[in-house]
Amino acid sequence: MRRAILAAALDVISAEGPAAVSLRDLARRAGVSHAAPAHHFKDRTGLLTAIAAEGYALLAATLADAADPRDTGVRYVRFAREHPAHFQVMFTPELLRGNDLELTAARALAGERLRGAVSAVPQEGRGDDARLAGVAAWSLAHGFATLLLGHNLEGPMGDQDPEEVFRLLTGMLFKSP
Repeated sequence: MRRAILAAALDVISAEGPAAVSLRDLARRAGVSHAAPAHHFKDRTGLLTAIAAEGYALLAATLADAADPRDTGVRYVRFAREHPAHFQVMFTPELLRGNDLELTAARALAGERLRGAVSAVPQEGRGDDARLAGVAAWSLAHGFATLLLGHNLEGPMGDQDPEEVFRLLTGMLFKSP
C-alpha cells in the first residue's frame, strides 16, 4: 500500500508538480482508504520527505561504481531524466522535513559519492580546492539536468544525445585524469 501511494504521488508530481499532491487525492488514485496515506506518512510533508529520501537513495545507487568524474556527471543527468519527480522534490527543501533520519542518511551517501568522484581527479586537473571543484562539478550536472528537464536545451542541443553533450561540457571544465 505504501508503494502504491508513493507511485501515485510520483505520477502527480510528474504531471502537475508537487503543489498538486494531496493525501486524499492520492488515496483515491491508489484505491485505498482516505486514512491510508496519513497512516504511512503522517502528512503531506512526510510523504514528500519519503519521496526525497527514496530519490537520494536511488541517486546514490546510480552513482555507485561510476568509472570516472565524467561518468558520475552523466549518471547524475541520467538519474534526473529517469526520475524527474524525485529530482524535483529532492531539491525543494521547503517541502521536506530536513531532520528526517532516512532523508539525511540518503542525502549524505549521495553527496559522498559526488564528492568522491571529484576528489579522485588529480589536483592539476581540478585546481587547488577540491571542495570548490566539487561545487563546480555539481553545479554543472545539476544545472544541466534542470535545464534539460525544463526543455530549455532543445534549441542549443538540437538532436544531440544529452549524455554526450554533458560529456563534452565536463571536458571543458575538468581535464581528464
